[in-house]
Amino acid sequence: MLATLVTFLLVGLVALIAIGIILAIVGAVFSLTLSLAGFVLFKLVPIVLLGYLIVRFLAPRSKRLAGVERKWLEGE
Repeated sequence: MLATLVTFLLVGLVALIAIGIILAIVGAVFSLTLSLAGFVLFKLVPIVLLGYLIVRFLAPRSKRLAGVERKWLEGE
């Protein structure tokens, strides 16, 4: 009777330790995912958007192709 109770106690203790370790790993992965998403959203995206807008609006407009250039590019 006492051996059964001690066995249940040890099995429960091992289960609690295992669940604690698993939850710690899941929490660490979740935290890393959220921090990476926050970095990308609030640091990287504004810089990329600003660079895109600068290139988009300040780059010289491409000139229209002359007829000879168009024929050469199309391979006629």
